Parts: sequence; structure tokens; C-alpha cells
Amino acid sequence: MKKWMIVAGMSGLLVSTGCANNGNEESGAEEAEEASSDASGENNGEGQEETEGDTEENAEEAENDEQADAGEEPPKTEENGNLENPSAIDALINREYHLPSDYEPENLVIPDVAFPFEGEPQKKYMREKAAAQLENMFAEAQEEDIELSAVSGYRSYDRQESIFAANAEEDGEEEANKYSARAGESEHQSGLAMDVSAASVGYSLTTDLGETEEGEWLEENAHEYGFVVRYPEDKTDITGYQYEPWHVRYVGKDLAGMLHENDWVMEEYYREELEEESSNGEEDK
Repeated sequence: MKKWMIVAGMSGLLVSTGCANNGNEESGAEEAEEASSDASGENNGEGQEETEGDTEENAEEAENDEQADAGEEPPKTEENGNLENPSAIDALINREYHLPSDYEPENLVIPDVAFPFEGEPQKKYMREKAAAQLENMFAEAQEEDIELSAVSGYRSYDRQESIFAANAEEDGEEEANKYSARAGESEHQSGLAMDVSAASVGYSLTTDLGETEEGEWLEENAHEYGFVVRYPEDKTDITGYQYEPWHVRYVGKDLAGMLHENDWVMEEYYREELEEESSNGEEDK
């Protein structure tokens, strides 16, 4: 992994767009970015065996009940909605919970994974811990003959601001807000998100990815590496954004496993279901 020190003022890097939650992507490799107590004991008879069986069943039910109720209180924010702890791995980032305009994640590196373009643009970077797990996930996918490609990672506040402004100018602010995040509301600014695609869809960010072998593998296995597919198709009314099978977000293995097992998105985990209308657009804009 190549490390990168962030320097304030990144206007020279404001040339790319991002995923539907964040910006405008076009099809193609280079254009994609330019346009996430077991019961135990010895069995000493039929009556005892039956009792122990009941105990184990009750313990399992109790464990499941506890997990089903395992929502946390939403993260603390300032009066303007900015997160008090923006660097938290499990930070909830959306229209209500924002990253401060001056927040730049530390330890940004380029993960050693396949990209469909050359160079070292800003969009290749992720926070080091997330990048390491992305490498592990891509390596395991390759072992199973699944070829994944990383398309868009870190994005600064200023860059996101530019992207949203362009989308609002093209489609109007209200419409743009259905598929594009305002500055501070994008997970990409956290350095924990990566848009992932594959050659089978021309490295584009499209819902078609969800119907491919690569997209299905990503949905089924991402949690084992601490990632979640952040904007599922059946949760658009909760997340407030369109279906994005390409957008994975690192939250850590424990939380990712819990979200996967309970079929939750982060808003449900934090009991902060959003009622925003989501876009049914086919491709990211």
C-alpha cells in the first residue's frame, strides 16, 4: 500500500465525480470516475437431556433476542449536525449526520488491488485499516475466480461540494439530492468507502452489477472483511439513496457481521430510519 499525507487545499484534485450517493459516474474504466453462553452439561438420563435441550434452546432464543434489540444510540453531533467523532469506524454518515468541512482522514493509503485506470489520483486512497481489508477481500475473491476492480475511494469535502453543485446545475437541487450527497454527507470523505466494479459491466457503477457473479459475491461475502454494501435495493426508503450494489463501506468485522445477519443498514442499527424518497435511476449520476 502506498501512503499519502493529506495537505489542505485540494482544488487541483476536484476533477472527478463519484457514486450515486455522491456524484456522477459514467461507464468505462477511465470515465467511470471522471464525468458502505451456550448451555452445557453431561447427559445423565432422558429427563436431564430434555431439560438441557430446553436450556440450550432458551439460551439461543435469548441470544437472538438480545441481538435483535442491539441498536445503538445515534452518534453525538454538534448543533449543525456535524459528528463529534468523525473518525469513528462505525460513524453514521448521511443527510442528518455530517462530516465537518475540515475533516480529512489520517493514514490514507492506496490499497494493492486492481484499478481500471493508471496514476495515483485522490480516488484511489482509503484509510489504512480499510485498505488492508479491501486487499484481503479482493485476494479471496480472486481465489474464487471473481475479478473485482476498485473504482472510487476517498473524496475530499471540497471535491464533493463541486460534484453536488454540478449535479444540481444539471438536474436541479431537489432531484440531485436523491442520488448525490452534499458535501459533508458523503461516506467517501471518511476514507472508509470504495466503489467496486468489474469488467463484466465495463467497470461502470451500475445496478447491473448486482445481477452479476461479482456483485452477488460482494453482497454475500463483504461482511467477512468488515464491509457492508451500504445502499441495498430493498432499503432505499431507509437510506434515502438509490440502490448501489457497488458502494461498500468499512465498519469493522463485528458490526458488519451483525448488520449482515440481521439484514440491517446502519440507519436501522442506530434506529435512525430516514424517510427520504430515493431515486430509481439505473445508473449513478
